[in-house]
Amino acid sequence: MSGPRLFGTDGVRGVANADLTPEIAMRLARAGAYVVGRGMDPNYAFVIGRDTRLSGTMLEAAVVAGILSMGRDTLALGVVPTPGVARIVPSLPAAGGVMISASHNPVEDNGIKFFGPDGYKLDDAAEHEIERLLEDDAEIPRPTGLDVGIGKAAHGFVDRYFATLVEAGSDLSGMTVVVDAACGAAFEVGPRAFARLGARVVTMNCEPDGSLINVGSGSTDMRPLQARVRELSAGGDKRVVGVAFDGDADRSLFVDETGATISGDHTMLALAVEKKRRGTLAGDTLVGTVMSNAGLEKALRHEGITLLRAAVGDRYVLETMRAGNFTFGGEQSGHVIDLERNTTGDGPMTAVALLSLVARERTTLHELTWAMHVFPQILVNVRAPRQAAEQDEVRAAIARVERELGEDGRILVRPSGTEPLVRVMIEGDDRGRIERLAHEVAETVKRAAQ
Repeated sequence: MSGPRLFGTDGVRGVANADLTPEIAMRLARAGAYVVGRGMDPNYAFVIGRDTRLSGTMLEAAVVAGILSMGRDTLALGVVPTPGVARIVPSLPAAGGVMISASHNPVEDNGIKFFGPDGYKLDDAAEHEIERLLEDDAEIPRPTGLDVGIGKAAHGFVDRYFATLVEAGSDLSGMTVVVDAACGAAFEVGPRAFARLGARVVTMNCEPDGSLINVGSGSTDMRPLQARVRELSAGGDKRVVGVAFDGDADRSLFVDETGATISGDHTMLALAVEKKRRGTLAGDTLVGTVMSNAGLEKALRHEGITLLRAAVGDRYVLETMRAGNFTFGGEQSGHVIDLERNTTGDGPMTAVALLSLVARERTTLHELTWAMHVFPQILVNVRAPRQAAEQDEVRAAIARVERELGEDGRILVRPSGTEPLVRVMIEGDDRGRIERLAHEVAETVKRAAQ
């Protein structure tokens, strides 16, 4: 966990017990609780949640110890989706929240993310202050005697989150929902919510087995879910759909009745159109990212909805939403943020909303999302320093491609935030043409890097 910047786009992540050690977790918890809880009622506790990873209890113990050591109480929820923590924190109220999860990352990884008392993730300023305090925590109190914090197990609070899912849903009677929870945090609450709403539920990877989290399952590998939906459909069940969560269930992806995958772009289009018709889509605007498919933008424009593009990462989507007073946004990957419902990406809530819309419209998921024509997209990664993307010859190549594509496509050239790569992405209605153009620009980037 070396380097000047510890926090990534979604908390702190690393290989558990190697990069992200209990010692680091405890120091992070002390600094985070101090920054987040400053000025809050001293009787307010911190809410702690985790996914099913094997390292979760180890890091939970370290996080709890760190918070207790600076005089705050903790409430341990156990295994809960990330959006559950975000929802529970402001409902108590609490001083803040901590989620221990590495989301869609492999089994060996884990992570720590903080939530403020309002249920929102921390901004850059708060994260920078936490990093500063990791170097010197002398200002963080170390009470003794009766003033140390007390750790408690929380009972019944996860049901508050479950209740919001049921309250938001419609009658799903007659629908079969295949749920792939990736052996992660939604292993129980996901299937339970759909069953309570009347659906017939078929489960896949809905065991809390942290050794299998995200392994060939869930939103990181949709093929098993597609196969199961097709199998049930071939057996005569014509109203069967699939829902896939990632490890911490802050996102969801879908499989329609034909066995085709439904991306976050498809999901956002369907829900945004309904919101506009109800008059609840703030500014008639959806906030996506620079990677949102051009087909989404075209379909939204047809409905009188503006697509506003943020940088890649749900934190940047949320920043753009809050800056413009917009309430709906998300990413292709299935992170969907609906500020009417929660303060962060909420996979189970997104799934309830989308399938409830299918039920109310008396249609199918396939028919609901067919209107979006997905433009072919080519991504070429070039090993080069980030400065190569800014060279004059690269800018000229980008301008040439933009002129050739016109309104039938777009190009995005950006440095990777995590690797020494420059990514060249081109969308268009002619796959052969965009492949040729992408490789031409990639060669230009290579020459500029020499």
